[in-house]
Amino acid sequence: MFAFSTDRRTRLRSTRSIVQLLGSLLLTACSDSLSPFEPEVASNTDNFQLQATEVTGVTSTLNYPWTNTAQRATVNHSTTTTAGTAQVTIRDAAGTVVYEAALVPSLNVPTANGTSGAWTVQLRLTNYTGTLNFRVQKL
Repeated sequence: MFAFSTDRRTRLRSTRSIVQLLGSLLLTACSDSLSPFEPEVASNTDNFQLQATEVTGVTSTLNYPWTNTAQRATVNHSTTTTAGTAQVTIRDAAGTVVYEAALVPSLNVPTANGTSGAWTVQLRLTNYTGTLNFRVQKL
C-alpha cells in the first residue's frame, strides 16, 4: 500500500511537470501579438529572457511560465521605448507579486523574497513601439 501511494505521487509530479513543460512550449511557440516581430523567448530553469526588436503599436498582456529554484531573482532591463508602455510583473509560485515595474533602458534590480517553484513573468504592452529586452535570473 505504501509503495502504491509513493508511486502515485511520483506519477502525479511527473504529469504536472509534463503539463508545465507543454504549457511553456505552447506559450513560447504561440508568441501571440509579438509573433510578427520574431521574439526570442527563453524560459529555462533559473533564467528567463525575452527580446523582440522593431515592435510597433502592440497592446497585449503576455504570460510566461518560469521556474525559479530560489526565493529571489534579479531583473535586468535593457528596453528602448519609442511610444506607449511596457510593464513587467513577476509572481512567485504562491501567486504573490514580487516585482512590478515599467521596462526601462538600463536597470538591474532584485525582486522581493518569494516562494520558489513555478513563477510567472507577465508582460503588459500598451500601444508599445520599441525594442523589448529583459532578463530575469535566479538570485
